[in-house]
Amino acid sequence: MNFVKASLNKKEGFVAMEKRRLGRTGLEVTAISFGALPMQRCTMDEAGLVLQTVLATGINFIDTARAYTDSEAKIGRHLSERRSEFYLASKSMARNKDAMAKDIDISLATMKTEYIDLYQVHNIKTREDLDSVMEPGGALEALKEAKQAGKIRNIGVTGHSVELLAQAVRTNEFSTVQVPFNFIETKAREELFPLAKSLDVGIIIMKPLGGGQVTQHNLALRFILEHEVSTAIPGMDIVQQVHENLKALTEYKPLNAEEQESLRQEAEILGPNFCRRCGYCMPCAVGIDIPQNFIFHLQYTRYGLTEAIPKRYASLAVKASECIDCGICEDRCPYDLPIRARLKQVASDLA
Repeated sequence: MNFVKASLNKKEGFVAMEKRRLGRTGLEVTAISFGALPMQRCTMDEAGLVLQTVLATGINFIDTARAYTDSEAKIGRHLSERRSEFYLASKSMARNKDAMAKDIDISLATMKTEYIDLYQVHNIKTREDLDSVMEPGGALEALKEAKQAGKIRNIGVTGHSVELLAQAVRTNEFSTVQVPFNFIETKAREELFPLAKSLDVGIIIMKPLGGGQVTQHNLALRFILEHEVSTAIPGMDIVQQVHENLKALTEYKPLNAEEQESLRQEAEILGPNFCRRCGYCMPCAVGIDIPQNFIFHLQYTRYGLTEAIPKRYASLAVKASECIDCGICEDRCPYDLPIRARLKQVASDLA
């Protein structure tokens, strides 16, 4: 079934994109929306240009987080005067009531807004995380009180474990669920999507481009659009990315057999346990840019850049070989990747 519709709105000068219902929130959000995680890399002025472009193109849903360093501040600086033009989502890693209440107030002040359309429990990684949120004195209490007070309008949950997210959704306390899904990571489609639909929980897709590792962006986003999800939020930090990502929606057509095979081949190259560049492993205790080291290694081993990559690796200020084996990065990784072993392999292959 084709869920995609788009038409040119000449008066406003942008493509009026199909909007999808965000579950029981009732919000009608653009099928491709804006993920603010990479905006941390922008200067304040660069962020302004990106954010203004986002609204100019017709995107009406922006997702950020307390953990995304100054992304909330950039949104507050550049979009607070245009607050009525978009829906705003943020999230917090807080697990108890006091910490969550504090983060909600910080988000409101930082983004210069009186309310946030969707506030999410960020990155449920363990059953203990979920239990802490749900128990008396947990973060959910603060979220419900903030909703009652009009500070937030809906409550959601995010994470990388399909099983844990399904448990969270079954509590019926959350109006949305945010989960990784792309042509490589399809597990959510089997259990979580039908469950969320049955409970009228909106589905927000993170990592639609594999954290930037995917090379065929248009095909990858069109793959997402073929599914009954509410919206996908690819991360963007330059204007060109906004326009390119939206082409998958505004010029949508179903994937043909050749395109499907092309995605299958790329999925085989990347494998199921690739680094998504989510950045949760950072900062490294000794300053290693872990995602960048993994990207170099992928380019070296899978894409045949055997001459250029060792030179680029040599220019890194802190190399994989300087890992002190502390394991902090692995504790943080939502995908449970064997980071230390992989860093050793990077050092061996690229030295």
